[in-house]
Amino acid sequence: MKNLVSIFSFIFALFISVSAFSAEVSPYKVIENVGNNLFTRIANNQQEIDKFPELMRNIVDEELMPHIDYKYAAYKILGKNLRSTSKEQREDFVVSIRQYLIRTYANALTQYKNQKVIFEKERSTEGQKIVSVGTQIIDGNRPTIDIDFKLRKNPKTLEWKAYDMVVEGISLLSSKQAELSQRIAKEGIEQVTLELASITK
Repeated sequence: MKNLVSIFSFIFALFISVSAFSAEVSPYKVIENVGNNLFTRIANNQQEIDKFPELMRNIVDEELMPHIDYKYAAYKILGKNLRSTSKEQREDFVVSIRQYLIRTYANALTQYKNQKVIFEKERSTEGQKIVSVGTQIIDGNRPTIDIDFKLRKNPKTLEWKAYDMVVEGISLLSSKQAELSQRIAKEGIEQVTLELASITK
């Protein structure tokens, strides 16, 4: 399961990063253009990252996280537990999820080896709020990996942001929801939030 999460995290981090997007940019263009700023910055700071690995978290925080709908993802993970939580509890949980993702992506990005990517051709998204964009990752002699990225259109900003990815039919979001929702129901959201926060330090 840990290896699967590592693959999820690496592939997700590979694609969901750009410096800025206008409201007119389609989710297909978002995916097609992702990685440029993130990996250019990583390449330009590789020596510093080797000496100070924590720098990768700063890069992820600045280049990657503005384009991930981590609040929406956190609420999806809470699922039916959402109704039984207070505003403060939800806010703390979102913060912990955000920090957890930063740590996960930063660790996964150390595995980046210039993989080749094939993107799905652009289609009309008129009237859609959720779009799945397919990609293929070709990595040397390893089997080709099929990935679907799920993006959500923010009703206020009209920006498309990623909130989930599906690798070979397995959803990262659903996997994390299955893992945490039962624990939240049993142990409480505050305990799970504290546990998430502790592993991101």
